[in-house]
Amino acid sequence: MTDDLARVFADALATDPTRPLLTWYDDAVGDRTELSGTTLANWVAKTANLLVDGVGLAPGDRAGVLLPPHWQTAAVLLGCWSARLSVQPTGPAPVDVLFAAADRIDAASAWPAGDRYALALAPLAAPLRQVPAGWADYVVEVRGHGDHFTPYPPEGPGDTELVARAARRATELGIGPGARVLIDADRHPDPVDWLLAPLTAGASVVLCARLDRTRLADRITTERVGLSLA
Repeated sequence: MTDDLARVFADALATDPTRPLLTWYDDAVGDRTELSGTTLANWVAKTANLLVDGVGLAPGDRAGVLLPPHWQTAAVLLGCWSARLSVQPTGPAPVDVLFAAADRIDAASAWPAGDRYALALAPLAAPLRQVPAGWADYVVEVRGHGDHFTPYPPEGPGDTELVARAARRATELGIGPGARVLIDADRHPDPVDWLLAPLTAGASVVLCARLDRTRLADRITTERVGLSLA
């Protein structure tokens, strides 16, 4: 098994990049977004290019990520790991770049940071209605960057511990190769659970926020879910 997060993502795409890899639901607003491996890889590449070409970051620089489970969070995290940044999920801590959900801007303001990107996390990847002072809108800025990015080679132990943790969680959660897994984002907010464990196992994800449990049975059938973590 690889100990490289960028390789984990590449391996997850290899079998069939056209299959749905991450399907997002937010039942409170009726949002559904389906991303094939190819589409998610495009967002990941654009994010990595934003970090490297736009911000000028290098391997080992630090990224703060104050984002809930969401398909855009997956793009941000995988883009950071492709650029070999060190992701800081808790703080406040000094970082070179900071990503924060619009409703976490006040908390994020306590983080010493270089470039700052806010995310509306709105349906259809809509931009923020009003960009906070001192911040840029992630979905506006990322769209102008390239669709392809070659991940930097790993240096030192790098991702080994995180990949091993993801593999353990995949086993603990019962996620097997090729599985279609429905995950309640509120019950499993850790990206190791909702993102890395399925990718490590070669599974695809139906990620549900603010899950309406009256729709659960129908969703399991419609999305051809084999494992529910709801």
